[in-house]
Amino acid sequence: MPELSRLRRLNLAAGSVHAISAIVVLVLANNFAVPVTAHYMTGPPGTTARQYVQLTSFHMAWLIAAFFALSAIAHFLISGPLRARYESHLARQRNPYRWLEYSVSSSLMIVAIAELTGIADVAALLALIGVNASMIGFGWMQERYETPGGGLTPFWLGCGAGVIPWLAIGVYLIGPGAHAHAPGFVYGIYVSLFVAFNCFALVQYLQYKKIGLFADYLVGEKTYIVLSFVAKSLLAWQIFASTLTATSIGH
Repeated sequence: MPELSRLRRLNLAAGSVHAISAIVVLVLANNFAVPVTAHYMTGPPGTTARQYVQLTSFHMAWLIAAFFALSAIAHFLISGPLRARYESHLARQRNPYRWLEYSVSSSLMIVAIAELTGIADVAALLALIGVNASMIGFGWMQERYETPGGGLTPFWLGCGAGVIPWLAIGVYLIGPGAHAHAPGFVYGIYVSLFVAFNCFALVQYLQYKKIGLFADYLVGEKTYIVLSFVAKSLLAWQIFASTLTATSIGH
């Protein structure tokens, strides 16, 4: 089918751009790193006695390169060795490979945004990863157990789970009682990525309500590919321009 051939070319193009982006980030970035911490009790429960421990740290460039690389690998797999299975799933109006990749790559993106707002506690980061991956899982369940024109229960459950990371990060951005706030670029990242992430939900809603062009499942599939590229690029290059270049923030 010509439509599937065009879709394959789009996947190959997206995969190539993601791969190139990962390499560029690693080549041009500095060693800007963010911590992963824990605060252990040193007194009875309910007291404020805590021991601060930095468990590890990771370079932001590697985090960004990771979600670019994961996306590139996913696009290349469904354009190559998994192409027949991918197209078979599309014929049944589903794409489990999309949700598998998103569950990892979007969770890494949430970690990057959280770290930039000052959320570094290991338990908080793990919780954000878990609830974000759950949101993606509900998106997969919507496709697995419902058909366009049917119910939207998994979709709405996913929306409920998906808002949690943004509320948690928003608390740190607002900083009630704090004397200082995050740099301006962090607010830009938060708003732009919040909009981008919600566009994914909008696409699924339009698909399952069979509204306009989205009554054709492949229109939604192409839109997902473009949205994934835009969201990852927005986050990566905003972080790159603000923290990862050799001349920024004193590094």
